[in-house]
Amino acid sequence: MALQGPIPVGFDMVFPHGCYVVGEVEPVKDFDASTNGRFVQSRDKQSGELVWQVAVMDADPTVKPGQKTVAVKILAPVQPVQPVQPVQPVPPAPMPGLPFTPVEFDHVTVTPYVNGTGRLAYSIKVRAMRAPRSAAVPAPVKNSSTAGKEAA
Repeated sequence: MALQGPIPVGFDMVFPHGCYVVGEVEPVKDFDASTNGRFVQSRDKQSGELVWQVAVMDADPTVKPGQKTVAVKILAPVQPVQPVQPVQPVPPAPMPGLPFTPVEFDHVTVTPYVNGTGRLAYSIKVRAMRAPRSAAVPAPVKNSSTAGKEAA
């Protein structure tokens, strides 16, 4: 089978109604390498990059309340300086008047798995997060019913 490992998808396929940051960007713990009192950050198995995660709320109105918040894992490189320092992903700036920060992700992949309850679930990994692209503002349309008529 040609599909092996993470499956590349578009952001709009995962979050067609958009999503909002509702938590802090945090390092993901490598449970195998960490010991009592010693935290080791997880690395992606394919790229070797550090793994971070952020909680986001799906803006889809049809999603059940208990499934609205999902963790998105972000792969980020380390800075090439000594000692090696992680580059923590930074969410976009908050927008005035909104309780949550809208966000979009680039280079999205999903990995299906069977969760602890026996249901199909997906692990979402991305390479970058950013502010949503602003929608293009359509040009005003002239009203054809009044075009060319003289004022009375």
